[in-house]
Amino acid sequence: MRQWCAEDHTPLMLVEGHGCTLRDQFGNEYLDGNASIWTNAHGHNHPAINAAITAQLGKVAHTSFLGFTHEPAIRLAKELVDLVPGGRLTRAFFTDNGSTAIESAVRMALQFWKQNGRPQRDTLVAFDRAYHGDTLGAASLGGIPLFKGSGNDFGYRVVTVSSVEELAALDADPIAAVIIEPLIQGAAGMRLWPKGMLKALDAWRQAHDVFLILDEVMTGFGRTGRMFACEHEDVVPDFLCLAKGLTGGYLPLAVTLTSERVFEGFLGEPHEGRTFFYGHSYAGSQLGCAAALASLRVFREDRVLEQLPAKITRLGELMASLPGFRQCGMIAAMTVDSPDLTVGAKICLAARKHGLLTRPIGNTLVLMPPLCVTLNEIERMVAALRAALAEVSAAP
Repeated sequence: MRQWCAEDHTPLMLVEGHGCTLRDQFGNEYLDGNASIWTNAHGHNHPAINAAITAQLGKVAHTSFLGFTHEPAIRLAKELVDLVPGGRLTRAFFTDNGSTAIESAVRMALQFWKQNGRPQRDTLVAFDRAYHGDTLGAASLGGIPLFKGSGNDFGYRVVTVSSVEELAALDADPIAAVIIEPLIQGAAGMRLWPKGMLKALDAWRQAHDVFLILDEVMTGFGRTGRMFACEHEDVVPDFLCLAKGLTGGYLPLAVTLTSERVFEGFLGEPHEGRTFFYGHSYAGSQLGCAAALASLRVFREDRVLEQLPAKITRLGELMASLPGFRQCGMIAAMTVDSPDLTVGAKICLAARKHGLLTRPIGNTLVLMPPLCVTLNEIERMVAALRAALAEVSAAP
């Protein structure tokens, strides 16, 4: 904040957007190279999503979801459970951001076992370098100390492992659930999991009847080339946590999808105390649900997923020669090997002069554009990134 508040620093104010392009307070245009922090799916100012939100505004903007319901949420829940192959996830619990989607899954898992005959299951397993959000419980699952704030000794009882083999060596009896970001860890610097790892994890949890929580806050809604990352290895979890791209990047909304088994584990009379006591003021917001329904309609009508293979291929071709390159669908990253941990930030600042906005993770540079990006825009993004890299590398 010292640099942000300095007299000679002018903050970048983004005031307008259309498609993959954003405009600042001075009229300069930039390509949105990180989909506005991994949220935007169909571009800014999309007419279908704009129209859906406007139509909902003409009815009602927001009503409490605590003890009530409404049509957009009912329709959205049905569409979401129908998207997951196999028909195993049948229930939707709405919240308002990725962290609370994770919190809901974890609290459901722990409470389920406590009130359904396995109270000893009070431990969660997470993976090294994981990131699952900033709320206290979600942060306690994280494996990156930097993102845990003032201390790391808080939250749930968590065991951290680095592989399925390490997990298999643990006593499964006290484990309530295992949580993972499938295929790729985002905040860890776009770290790819080995092919088949998710399938192996799924086999282990089925053998031991342990819940599997998939954090698809980043990877959901087409980012990996499929609607959900877990589809690549034919895995259906017990809890699927979704946010970010759920509304096409328009409004805060999240959902935790779960099974009929979990749902039934909370049924009972009020005096039995089996209720899941969790809820937020804007959970299941009517505007958010309207935006999400419109976004799913765009996926269908514009055949978004069918158009991704050519874009994925071109993105990989253009970035393949960059240092430390790796890719997972529409997520591409490179890493600069330097003892100067500010190099990534310097490259992102330099990229602005070439018409590109993105954000570093340390010295890892990420390109994760809106799914509507054209091949020409992908070429311009990579060219801007290359120019910025060359400029910073040449600086004394």
